[in-house]
Amino acid sequence: MPRTRIKICGLTREEDVLAAVDAGADAIGFVFYPPSPRYVRPARAAELCALLAPFVTPVGLFVNASPEEIRGVLDQVPLQLLQFHGEEVEADCLAAGRPYIKAARMRPGLDLVNYAACFPSARALLVDAFVEGYGGGGKVFDWSLIPPEFDRPLVLSGGLDESNVGEAIRRVRPQAVDVSSGVEAAKGIKDAAKIARFVAGVHDADG
Repeated sequence: MPRTRIKICGLTREEDVLAAVDAGADAIGFVFYPPSPRYVRPARAAELCALLAPFVTPVGLFVNASPEEIRGVLDQVPLQLLQFHGEEVEADCLAAGRPYIKAARMRPGLDLVNYAACFPSARALLVDAFVEGYGGGGKVFDWSLIPPEFDRPLVLSGGLDESNVGEAIRRVRPQAVDVSSGVEAAKGIKDAAKIARFVAGVHDADG
């Protein structure tokens, strides 16, 4: 099995970016959704991107952002991948002109196969818990909602931490895992030790 890629999302501080890179994260997520406690201004995100090691992918998270808002971020921040978490349709995602992944907020009744078919150009589908508002809120969803016949690249999110990421990988076999609150000391403030243990848990599950 290929190794599971790791994204640490919602970073706001230099020391957290360095901790994630040092631990072996493949991607770093910056939140450009102003209501989020993990929101970063584009100029701040550009400063943090400058700390990334080669081959660590900077990802920008957007929620129902206008084309002008996205362009304003891209003019300042060298994002390589976009992550759409709102009610965007495929045309909205393509208009940004960058590779993207689309989040699906998992709940009973959501047909993930049909949902994914609406985004054939997405590099992957990110599955997260359904909560009021946007983002998973650190909640784990029922992984059995992911149909066994789902054959698109999958990023697993929603309530992952060092205690459950191993089981999640063994059960779901995603291409990547995405964590935010599970490696935090407080909202928007990461914990280097938790990051290291989370990454170790992923590597252990990969064998």
